[in-house]
Amino acid sequence: MNVPEELKQVTIKAILKHAKEGYPEEVCGVIVDTIKGEKYVRCINIAEKPTDDFKMCPKSLMAAEELGDIVGIVHSHPDATTQPSTYDIAVMSANRDVELSIDPESVAIPWHIVSWPDGDYRQIIPKARTELTGRPFVHGVWDCWQVCNDYYRKYHGIKFERFEREDCWWEIKDGDSLYEKWYPSAGFERVDTPQPGDMIVMQIGRTYHPNHAAIYLGNITEFEGEGLHGGPFILHHMYAKKSNIAVYGGQWEQRTRLILRHKEMT
Repeated sequence: MNVPEELKQVTIKAILKHAKEGYPEEVCGVIVDTIKGEKYVRCINIAEKPTDDFKMCPKSLMAAEELGDIVGIVHSHPDATTQPSTYDIAVMSANRDVELSIDPESVAIPWHIVSWPDGDYRQIIPKARTELTGRPFVHGVWDCWQVCNDYYRKYHGIKFERFEREDCWWEIKDGDSLYEKWYPSAGFERVDTPQPGDMIVMQIGRTYHPNHAAIYLGNITEFEGEGLHGGPFILHHMYAKKSNIAVYGGQWEQRTRLILRHKEMT
């Protein structure tokens, strides 16, 4: 795979042309390493709000992959700068984390962002974020389940399948209660009293189902370089806030619906 250190001007012009034609929506595409060199290939943006976000159509991405290796991810920012959004950073980091888990020697696939109508361009090299606290919230990428997922992989070597979840699934009365539905197949079993490493599932806000997960850390005095006093503590990631450490008690304990222990930790 030949990942270019910087794109050719003709490639950047092709991306900007796409951004102009797709304005005011975000456009997306990929850089492909073909037998004739790098090529920008347009993809279809199927995001629910294409003026604010992008989601590549799987079929158009598969068609691009038939031309060669994907060596760059591209999208535009209408009426904004090329500064990556919180969502961009989360997805880049999460994708890079997956790549490294599959192949620790893999080369990072750059992201390329253009602004329109300003016509600016920026290349970003994704980096995996191993820290579990201080993450901005992006549902489905960096959220309460993901911080639990990453905790188990980082500290206990336990890996889970990818659980797809739509934002606000907990507000659908007749919808699936995802934590209650999936915990047995994910290797968890219910217990009565938490011990460090257990997952605590709570019911927060206007919801029909338990919708918030945390890792019970117990009475520790330090976590990832942060000194702690008091306790017991949980690691969690509340909606629209950064992931952090909180004291487990009060509202958290009152709203607890499930205490789950993974079978590999019994």
